[in-house]
Amino acid sequence: MSVITREITIAHSPDSDDAFMFYALAHNKLDTYGFHIKQILNDIQSLNQAAIEGTYEVSAISFAAYPQVAHRYMLMPCGASMGMNYGPVVVSKRPMNLQQLKQAVIAIPGQLTTAYLALRLYEPDLKVIEIPFNQIGDAVREGKADAGLLIHEGQLTYQHEGLVKIVDLGEWWHDQTGLPLPLGGNVIRKDLGKESIKQITELLKKSIVYSLEHRAEAVDYAMTFARGMNKQQADKFIGMYVNELTVDFGESGRNALRLLFERAHSSGLFNSPINIEFV
Repeated sequence: MSVITREITIAHSPDSDDAFMFYALAHNKLDTYGFHIKQILNDIQSLNQAAIEGTYEVSAISFAAYPQVAHRYMLMPCGASMGMNYGPVVVSKRPMNLQQLKQAVIAIPGQLTTAYLALRLYEPDLKVIEIPFNQIGDAVREGKADAGLLIHEGQLTYQHEGLVKIVDLGEWWHDQTGLPLPLGGNVIRKDLGKESIKQITELLKKSIVYSLEHRAEAVDYAMTFARGMNKQQADKFIGMYVNELTVDFGESGRNALRLLFERAHSSGLFNSPINIEFV
């Protein structure tokens, strides 16, 4: 009897932390239950848009985009990126107070990113322009924007590039709530059916655990995605965003996400309350 192989596309961002998570699947280290895993890499704003359209079976998304995809996708309890007293950073060429920031033009990596949602919770009255995330530092240095909202490895490298921190939104959120700042996670399409959803979720969790248990080889693989970072920086960045909350949200992660959505709703940033549906 022939075994039916089913192709599943997993879409994620081309970052060292995501690459680290998916190392075991990319290099066939796991029994995939008969699934052929195909990986697609794209920036997070593009992934959010694709998830709204239901393009991929499994995708990384910004939590800010979840309300727009919740009818089609469930949230996987593994694979989350959460800032534990750190997160997206607003930077500029010179120090600014909040009043000056409110007069500034801030480059953001996308309207659907959780970084932008957190920025709006921090201060709703800001002028922003959208710029691809990997061009924001340059835009600030070149004067195309007065300030920039940095995500991914830019959070670690901005000081070496002559920029200064105005606010770390992960620090601000932790001061406000005592909780990690939920930034992004993985969703899986409901039409795959219960059994497939369960198996693919198990696979993702096993892949994360495999990388944590085989850290050196997984970091070596992730280095091929580490834009502008040396190995020490990449290892630090991976440690920031692949941790126990990545293996499973846990109670603190679930509470943090609920609170983020509640505050976004009560601030008028979401039209209605959000019911989170976990696998």
